[in-house]
Amino acid sequence: MQHPNYKHLYYFWVIAHEKSLTRAAERLHLTPQTLSGQLAKLENYVGSPLFDRRGRRLSLSETGQLVLDYADSMFNAGQELVEILDGRRLGRLGRLRIGVSDVVPKLLAYRFLRKAVEAFDDYFLSIYEGKHEELVASLTAHRIDVVISDRASDESQAAKTYSHLLGSTEVSVFARNDRARKLSRGFPASLNGTPMLLPTANTLVRRDLERWFDSVGIAPLIVAEFEDSALLKVFGAEGLGCFPATRAIALDIAPQYGVREIGTTTVKEKYYAITVERRIKNAAALAVLATAKSALEI
Repeated sequence: MQHPNYKHLYYFWVIAHEKSLTRAAERLHLTPQTLSGQLAKLENYVGSPLFDRRGRRLSLSETGQLVLDYADSMFNAGQELVEILDGRRLGRLGRLRIGVSDVVPKLLAYRFLRKAVEAFDDYFLSIYEGKHEELVASLTAHRIDVVISDRASDESQAAKTYSHLLGSTEVSVFARNDRARKLSRGFPASLNGTPMLLPTANTLVRRDLERWFDSVGIAPLIVAEFEDSALLKVFGAEGLGCFPATRAIALDIAPQYGVREIGTTTVKEKYYAITVERRIKNAAALAVLATAKSALEI
């Protein structure tokens, strides 16, 4: 069987990611008519349409999605090769791609990764942030090497990935310095009716905190919820309410945000490294995991 024309495949890949023939043509410095003709040649080779066309909108057909999955692997690998060769020209010998879930506190992520960056100057580290599900999907597609998250991969991903527990740490409650002393007296009862800033309802820690509130019989006044934990802390530093944060970074939070720890809950946050290997062999990856474990020790 004749091999596909890889230029046509690349054109399709760009169209699929741009979701627009016009935008893809601009990116490729071609006319839309020329690009449409090249796409038609690939569809003729494949034997079925790659897109479902609804007016000017393009959505992938079932065959198109299959072709895109393979094209992603090919062209992402090509880009990785370019970056690795660039790294070699700069004297770097390897590359480690790490995905960090957006619910992992930035200060904690920094602790996880700092020593590995310092210790492995012959590695080029690429660090990405995103949603847990998106990062695990990139992991199984071999676009990244390790995912650090607050939860293990779920059952639908379990056959393809392995979750390595890094450790756990308690969740504490913090308040601005001028309110912390008063709130620390009689904690946690002092939180009853107190303005509180919380993570969004779709997070594990939010659900666990709400269960803890019920168990100790308190009802804080929830005034705002945040997807970004750093933004939550900024609002807390401005005095809009007390807020929860991982106890492992209490010593960093206090001076940076002008707050104090007023008490510790029974809620624990767990952190995992997710890989496609049962036993991790990459030396830089092992260093990241060892650093992450030590960062959780208080």
